[in-house]
Formats: sequence, structure tokens, C-alpha cells
Amino acid sequence: MKRKKFWYAIRRFLFVYCSFFILCGFVVTVSFFLFFQFVELTEEQVRTAAPLTFYNILFITATLTIGEAVRHRIAVERPAREILAALHKITAGDFTVRMPEHAMQAEFAEIVKGINTMTEELSGVETLRTDFIADVSHEMKTPLAVIGNYGTLLQDPNLSPEKRMEYAKTITVSAQSLAEMMTNILRLNRLDNQQIYPDMQTFDLAEQLCECLLQFESRWEEKEINVQTDLAEDVTITADGELLALVWNNLLSNAFKFTPRGGTVSVSLKADGEDVVVAVNDTGYGISKESGDRIFEKFYQADRSHASQGNGLGLALVKRVIDITGGSITVDSKLGVGSTFTVRLRREPHDAD
Repeated sequence: MKRKKFWYAIRRFLFVYCSFFILCGFVVTVSFFLFFQFVELTEEQVRTAAPLTFYNILFITATLTIGEAVRHRIAVERPAREILAALHKITAGDFTVRMPEHAMQAEFAEIVKGINTMTEELSGVETLRTDFIADVSHEMKTPLAVIGNYGTLLQDPNLSPEKRMEYAKTITVSAQSLAEMMTNILRLNRLDNQQIYPDMQTFDLAEQLCECLLQFESRWEEKEINVQTDLAEDVTITADGELLALVWNNLLSNAFKFTPRGGTVSVSLKADGEDVVVAVNDTGYGISKESGDRIFEKFYQADRSHASQGNGLGLALVKRVIDITGGSITVDSKLGVGSTFTVRLRREPHDAD
């Protein structure tokens, strides 16, 4: 490797520096010839001045060549080596690399700025990836432990049929929770990597909300929850219906999940100029101010006592979909009183810039 670098340096010197030397010599020689055309000299004076002129030309060109070599080494080769060394570290996975922008020549300042920006982004992505893996591992432990423990209990030959059915049902619920988490992870991954492109359609939003609400009929009847609706008629929206259905299903699922028996869940829809506003309200456990600021983070669960009922990905999925559709979502909640999630969407998508 060192031998290759040596011969590369020799070839570069012969090609670049010798070429520069010859060019400088040619320019200086031509300049002298032009000068002598306007000066009358005797043959003896020419013979005396010729060697001196030649040595002057040689000295000037050599000085310029050496100066250019030094300038090239300081201004080009050194920054290039530093940039290459930084890129090697980044390639090896070291995203803490930061290069001083002020110490670089103007030609390299933008490159260095771009490298620093890239490493900052990669560092953030690496942190998110590490946290995500840790969160996934943590969230998978609970359902897997439940499945393993109850699977062991089912091996007891003296187990009563009632207990066997109870344990089997618990395993099924844990398996469904695990499958739901994996599905949401894949959806979030596809949304984050922009592998899902909105399929824009115009549809009646009140009708879609009713369809989503009816999917939870058995749940609200089981818990004797009072359902109230206030849906404005003839409110159409142009958006991806499948993605919005994910939003309503997640919000309604949480509302029924965290509302105690005999509580109330209400859904409202109204038009507000060019926007539509959908509000899902429940009389559930409520969310603290601190939790409300983080409620849309992946795997964050405000109420850990009900962690077995979810995996903390539903609202992160909702937030990502709302961001893609160009809308907004807010939460207003009080502990022990309930929560209201308000979604604001454009009735028509924004024109492309």
C-alpha cells in the first residue's frame, strides 16, 4: 500500500509540478523575448546577459513551482486527508466526528459543513435506532413471558378444563398483542421511510367515522359505555381514507379501552372553513400534563397500570399519519376526568409548491 502511494506521489509530481514548471518557464521566457525586442543590445551584451537571464528564469520558475507545491500541500492535500480520515471514522460507525469549519479553506468549507450536518443527523438516527431496539425488546418481554408461563401451566395434566380454557385465552390475548405490536412497527417503519404514498379520494367523513365507531359496538355494550355522536352532515374530505381509518380506529380504541364501565365516549365532527375538526372525548382515567407532552412518542404509555392493554405505538402511528396528511392533533386531558383528542384536517390537500 505504501509503495503504491509512493509511486503515485512520484507520478503526480512529474505530471503536475513539472508541467507547472515548464509553463512558468515558457511564460517568463516569452516575456523576456518581448522585452528584448524593444531593447538594442550588442552581441557581447547578449552573450553576457543570456546566462544571467536563463538563471533568472530558472530561479523564478523554480520559486513559483515550489510555492505552488507548498500551497497545494497546505491548502489541498492536508484538508483532503483530514476529510478522508473523518469519512473513514464515519464509515466505521463513529458518528461523533465533528470537523472545524473555520479552519478550512473556502473550497472545503461547504464540504465540511455538509459532513458535520450528516454526522449530526446520523448520530440522531443512531440514538433513535438504539432506543427503538431497546423499547421493542422491553415491550416484547411481557407478552412472551406470559405466553411462556401459561404455556408451562397448560402442561399440567391435572389442570381443570376451566383453568385450561382461561390459560389458553390468556395466551391468545398475549399473542394478539404481540402481533398487533409487530403490525404497528411495520406500519410505522413504512411511514417513516415514505414507502406508503397517500391514495387521495373524496369521501364523506361522517360516514367513515360511523363505520369505524360501529366496529367497537361489542366493546361499548360489554362495558355499558354511553356513546354520543355529533356529526355534521355533508362534510366531505379529500384524503387517504385507509390512513385516516387508522387514526379513528386508534383513537376510538383508546377511548373505549381506558373508559371505565358506565362511562361516556363522544365523537364530534364539524366543518371550520377550509378545515374539518374531529374530536374524540372520553371520561376515562385522563393524562397528566407531563405525559401529555410525550403521549405521541413511540412506546410511551402514560398509564403503566394498563400497559398490558397496549404497546404504546398506536398514538405514534396516529401522529405520523396526521403529519403525512398535513393536519394537526392535540390532546386536552385531566387526571380522573377524561381526555379529548382533537384532529384538524384540510378538506382539500394543499397545492404542491
